[in-house]
Order: sequence, then C-alpha cells, then structure tokens
Amino acid sequence: MSDETKEPTAGDLLKNSTLYREFQAEREEILKHKWIESEKAGHDIGFERALTDWIVKHRSKWRKTRQGTAHSH
Repeated sequence: MSDETKEPTAGDLLKNSTLYREFQAEREEILKHKWIESEKAGHDIGFERALTDWIVKHRSKWRKTRQGTAHSH
C-alpha cells in the first residue's frame, strides 16, 4: 500500500482536529506561564500550580483573543 492511499489513523485525525490544536496551544501557554512564574519564584512551581494559576488569571482573556483571531480569518 502506498503512502498516497493510506487510510488516516486515529492519531492523524486527532492531530488535525481543531480541538487538539486548541489543546496544544493552551498547553503551550500554560508551560510559558510555568516558566515565567518559576523564574520569579526562584524554583520550579510545578505544572499543577501553573495550570491553576493560569486558568484563574489568564484563560478567559486568552480564549477571547483566540476566538477573535479565529473569526477574522
């Protein structure tokens, strides 16, 4: 079977899905936040703390910004 006729796998479909891309983008923002806050604290604050802090402080605005750029395309 050639690559051109290969059926897409569940992984291929997942990677191309909007939901997965949004998850990846959000995860990247959380990891950036973790790095920044860890630098400020002088130690690794951990993913769970960064996640909670980012959700409380930044998620709503980030999502609104994402939705605004999605509608402008």
